[in-house]
Amino acid sequence: MGFADYGQYDALGLAELVRSGQVSPGDLLDEALARTAAVNPQINAVIHLMESRAREAIAAGLPEGPFRGVPFLIKDLMTAYAGEPMRSGSRLFRDFIAPADEELTRRYKAAGLVIFGKTNTPEFGVSNVTEPELFGPTRNPWNLERTASGSSGGSAAAVAARIVPAANANDGGGSIRTPASNCGLVGLKPSRGRNPTGPQLPDVWFGFIGEHAVTRSVRDCAALLDATCGDYPQQLMKLPAPARPYLDETRAAPGRLRVGFSFDPGLGKVLHPENRKALEATTAVLYGLGHEIIEVKLPLPPETFVASYASLIAAEIAATLRMAPSLVGREARSDDVELNTWVLAKMGEAQSGGEVAAALATLQAFSRAWLAWASSLDVLLTPTVGVPPLPIGAYRLPGMQRAALKVLTNLPGGALLSQRHKIIEAFSPVFEAAPFTMVANVTGQPSMSLPLHWTEDGLPMGMLFTAARIGDEATLFRLAAQLEQAMPWAGRVAPHAVP
Repeated sequence: MGFADYGQYDALGLAELVRSGQVSPGDLLDEALARTAAVNPQINAVIHLMESRAREAIAAGLPEGPFRGVPFLIKDLMTAYAGEPMRSGSRLFRDFIAPADEELTRRYKAAGLVIFGKTNTPEFGVSNVTEPELFGPTRNPWNLERTASGSSGGSAAAVAARIVPAANANDGGGSIRTPASNCGLVGLKPSRGRNPTGPQLPDVWFGFIGEHAVTRSVRDCAALLDATCGDYPQQLMKLPAPARPYLDETRAAPGRLRVGFSFDPGLGKVLHPENRKALEATTAVLYGLGHEIIEVKLPLPPETFVASYASLIAAEIAATLRMAPSLVGREARSDDVELNTWVLAKMGEAQSGGEVAAALATLQAFSRAWLAWASSLDVLLTPTVGVPPLPIGAYRLPGMQRAALKVLTNLPGGALLSQRHKIIEAFSPVFEAAPFTMVANVTGQPSMSLPLHWTEDGLPMGMLFTAARIGDEATLFRLAAQLEQAMPWAGRVAPHAVP
């Protein structure tokens, strides 16, 4: 390969090489494409290449942004790029071409990033494993038999494999943070309203989804947010601007923080032994750094939270399928989507407006109570995931369960809703594997996974830091940079990364 040291640099490091004239944007693109060719057949992270668009952007002259010349990948869900497919992991949108850039895509381009491809995602992002029937599973560069998680699994696998130093991701229930955990990366879901969403899509999933990236370094995470954050005229949810650049926060001491931590299992049933070990090790380091460490019980009612969250997501999936005539010219059929998607959509259609509004009210009341409870802390520490990276295919439903779900899709609405517990049960592995992340999607708090723990067999498991206050990414960046020094991970390289 042309630039063998490429994988040792983060995105800001590569940008500095371009700025100083040591390499050209074309050199970096050549290297990224060579790395894609070398490792993507094993991991299946990149599902669409845009080499000609990338070379056209370079030839036209890249903006003098902070990431000028750095190769970049965007997720094939929500982050539209004009004239390119956006399939969302679904056969239904196999032929859909995005008519315009999303605002976030425009800001990536303005930052000088060279977008050359799109990454794999589960269908409509509803699973935390990236195994769409359309494109097949994305495999984890730490162990090819394990999942990279989802829904930003393709992006996370590409970064962990050192195809790119950072990649776009989005998160409606953990979809930035759980892939970051599974792949040994930094993953921040920003506060609601911090990064732009749309304007082509509404603020889907009731505002639960946050847009950002997965990175190898804290400073890249911060600098990317500096490059993309801030509202625009069409932005529905807006926050005050940060007091200073987030990159500056990574160079500042965090001070003595009140850090709550919990051994509770969240939405899961039990705390995994690896998570207990990780919590004990992380809290010991935090205590040694001078922070106040407080054990807490999480005021999280699993059954009502899961039922309400599932009700809202089912309604959203139904709404997504209703968009098919305007996007692909015809109604959605059962064979256009995966069984899990179809049964969720059927559940969403069967619900009344009153039921959906009641679910939203339940989660809004939860959010108010949670934010009041968290206000005595600066940061809450929990594990990011409930279990180590699962084997590929772990979510595949047994034949009997699939048959039962197919029967449900043919029932009248009322009869189907009487069996909704069976639908939620089919999705129970999602809540078991991501028992902590969904809270911040519902409340709007910023939440960051850091790669602070590895299992005995070498699989990464992240630790989750959630700021008590909406809009307080600054505290997370100061703490994350401190932990990056105290518990460094930069030297850890996935076994199946490009050498």
